[in-house]
Amino acid sequence: MSCKANDVTPEIEGWKAQAERVTIIRDDFGVPHIYGKTDADAVFGLLYAQCEDDFNRVEQNYIWATGRLAEVEGEAAIYSDLRAKLFMTKEEAIANYEASPNWLKELCKAFADGINYYLYTHPEVKPELLNRFEPWMPMYFSEGSIGGDIERVSTNKIKAFYQNGMAIPKMDEYKSKQEKKQEEPQGSNGIAISGKLTESGNTLLLINPHTSFYFRGEVHVVSEEGLNAYGAVTWGQFFVYQGFNEKTGWMHTSTYTDIMDEFMETVVAQDDELYYVYGEELRPVKSTEVTLKYKEDGAIKEKTFPAYHTHHGPITHMAEDRWVATAMMWEPKKALEQSFIRTKQTGYKGFREMMDMRTNSSNNTVYADAEGNIAYFHGNFIPKRDPMFDYTKPVDGSDPRTDWQGLHTVDENILLLNPENGWFQNCNSTPYTAALEFSPKKEDYPNYMSIDQENFRGVHAISLLKDRSDFTLDNLITLAHDPYLPAFEKLIPGLVEAFDKIYPKNEVLGGPIDVLRNWDYKTSTEAVGMTLAHYYGTLYGSEGVLPQEMSDMDAMNYFGTQSPLSERLKLFTVVVAQLEKDFGTWNIPWGEVNRYQRINGEIQQPFDDALPSIPIGYASGRWGALAAYGARYSNNTKKIYGTRGNSFVAVVEFGEKVKAKSILAGGQSGDPSSPHFNDQALPYAKAEFKEVPFYKEDVVKRAKETYRPGERRL
Repeated sequence: MSCKANDVTPEIEGWKAQAERVTIIRDDFGVPHIYGKTDADAVFGLLYAQCEDDFNRVEQNYIWATGRLAEVEGEAAIYSDLRAKLFMTKEEAIANYEASPNWLKELCKAFADGINYYLYTHPEVKPELLNRFEPWMPMYFSEGSIGGDIERVSTNKIKAFYQNGMAIPKMDEYKSKQEKKQEEPQGSNGIAISGKLTESGNTLLLINPHTSFYFRGEVHVVSEEGLNAYGAVTWGQFFVYQGFNEKTGWMHTSTYTDIMDEFMETVVAQDDELYYVYGEELRPVKSTEVTLKYKEDGAIKEKTFPAYHTHHGPITHMAEDRWVATAMMWEPKKALEQSFIRTKQTGYKGFREMMDMRTNSSNNTVYADAEGNIAYFHGNFIPKRDPMFDYTKPVDGSDPRTDWQGLHTVDENILLLNPENGWFQNCNSTPYTAALEFSPKKEDYPNYMSIDQENFRGVHAISLLKDRSDFTLDNLITLAHDPYLPAFEKLIPGLVEAFDKIYPKNEVLGGPIDVLRNWDYKTSTEAVGMTLAHYYGTLYGSEGVLPQEMSDMDAMNYFGTQSPLSERLKLFTVVVAQLEKDFGTWNIPWGEVNRYQRINGEIQQPFDDALPSIPIGYASGRWGALAAYGARYSNNTKKIYGTRGNSFVAVVEFGEKVKAKSILAGGQSGDPSSPHFNDQALPYAKAEFKEVPFYKEDVVKRAKETYRPGERRL
C-alpha cells in the first residue's frame, strides 16, 4: 500500500476502519469474493475490488452517466452530455440521494468511499477526470443495463434541435437507420428449465448476456446481513446485475416492450414566455440553462444551452415542425432500490413482490429458484395508454388523453410461471413463443406490451429445447454453444439456386458455391462455408433491396427466396473477389478470419492483424448463434475481431446447494500485466467453463490472494 503521508483526516480514518471489516479473496481466476460485516461494508469492498480490476471503466461509466464526457473526449461528445443533463442535473441527483432511505444512503456512501479509498491508497493511478466520487453519483446509473433507456434518445436529434432549432435532416435520419441495421445485434439469451426435465430434478438457469466485451466484471459479494450474490456487475455499480444467490437466479434480456413515448407539443410564445397547449389550458414551458464544459486544444471551454421541459419530459427533438418531449422511466432512487433488493430474494414470493416496484424498465427477466419455480417477466415498467392512439409514433401531447395513466401491475404484464412444458426461453424475441403452446397469448394483451417479432436466436433455442428431458449443467453449456445457424437455411439454398439457374458453369463461382452446397450450416473454426456465408449475408443485409421495411429475420428469408436471382449472384461475386483480395483466396476457414484479440486496457481496442490473436468458431447472433460473437465498430483490419456478444456466461443449478459454472471473455482484469487479463480467452474459445466456488469453504480452497482493502497485494 502506498498512501499519502501526513494527511490523515477523520474521513480517511473512517475508510480505514471500514476496510478492517472487509475481506477480499481472489480465486485462481482472479474473481473477487468480497466478505463484509454489513451490506455497506460489502459494497465498500466491492467497489474497491472493481477499481483494482479496471478503474478506467469504473470512471468512464460515471464520466458518461453524469454528462461530462466532452471534458475528456472533446466537443463531439457534448450532445451526449446535454442528453444526460436534460434528464437529470447534479442538483436533482443530490436531491434523489437525500430523499433515499437510510439503508440506501449507506450503500451509496460505501460506493463512493470504496472508490475514494482505492484512489487514496493508489496515488499512482491518475483519473482522467473524476478525482473524487460522491454518494449521489449512483442515481445516474441505477438500473444496470447497457446505457439504459437514455441511450435510445438520439444525440443527433438533440444536436439538430438545440444547435439549430430544427429536425434532423431526413437523409441523415435514413443513413442513421441504415447504419444501425448493420450493427451487431444487441441482446441476450435467457433459458430456464424445470426440475422435471433435468437429470438432478433441480431447476437450471442459463445466464447469457450479449454485451460489449469487458463491460461487466465477475464478482461474488457477501455480508452478514443476508447478501450473498454472484454474477456480473457493470463497472461502477454496487449490485450484481445478472446472477444468482443460493436460492434464486435472475437473467435480463433487452425487451420489445414499449416503455418510452414521444409527445409532440404545441408551443406558443406569449409576452416573451413559452407555453404549450394542454387541453384547454396553456402551461408554461420550463426553461433552464445548462452549461457544459468540453476539451479543445488542451484547454477547457464552455457552452451554454437552454433546456426545455414539459410535464411529459425534456424536449429532445422536433417532428412534423413541432417540439417533441421524450417520456421514460426516471425514478433513479426507486430503480436503485429495486436493483439491490433483487439480489437478496430467497424465493418466488419475495422476488415477485420486488418486481412490484416496477422500475426495471428496459428488461425482461428470466428467473429460476431452489423451490422449483421458473418464471418469465416480459418487461416491468409499462405505462398504461389509451389504445386508440398509436404510440409507436409521436402522439399529440396537447391531447390529455395521450398521457400515461399510471403503470400496469405485474399481474397485468406478460408473465409466465411454471409452464407445463417445463422450459421457456427469451432471446430478445417475441414472448408469444417463449414456451411454445404454453406461451402467453398475444390477444390477451395491449399491442404496446410487445411486438410479435421472432428472431433466429429464438427459433434456434426452441429447436434445441423442445422434446428433451435430460438437461444437466454441462449439456446446457453445450446447448448454449450449438453451432447450427438457422439464418442460412433459406439464404444459402437461394444462392445455390441462383447459380444453378444462371451460371451453372461459372468457374469463378463454382468452387465456393460447391462449398456452400455441401455445408451443414454449422459454424466452426474449420468451416469455409461459414466464412462465405458470413460475408455474403453481411453484404446482402447492407446492399440488398427490400420491397418494404422488414425485420432482420424476414429480410434474410426474403433474400433467399424472393429476391432477384441476378442480385444474389452479383453480391456473391463481390464477396468472393473481396476475400481473394484480402486473403489471397476465398477458400479460407472461419477461424482464420474470425479472431479474438485483446491488446491493452483501452475501452476500444486498436486491433492489429500483425499481432497474436485466437481463432474463434462462434458467429454473429444475426445468424441465430446463441453463443453470439460479433464486431460492433470498425476494426480497420482485414480480419474480424470480436467486440461483443458472449461476455459473462453462467449456468446455474438450484437444489439443496447451488452449483454453477461460468466463463468470462478474456479475463477479470483490465491490466495487461495481470495474469487474469486473458487467462480465460482460450477456455472461452473452447466453451470450457470454470467451476464457480460459491460456498466459503470452496472459495478458501481456490484462494490465491486474501487481503483487506488498502493492504499491499502480491
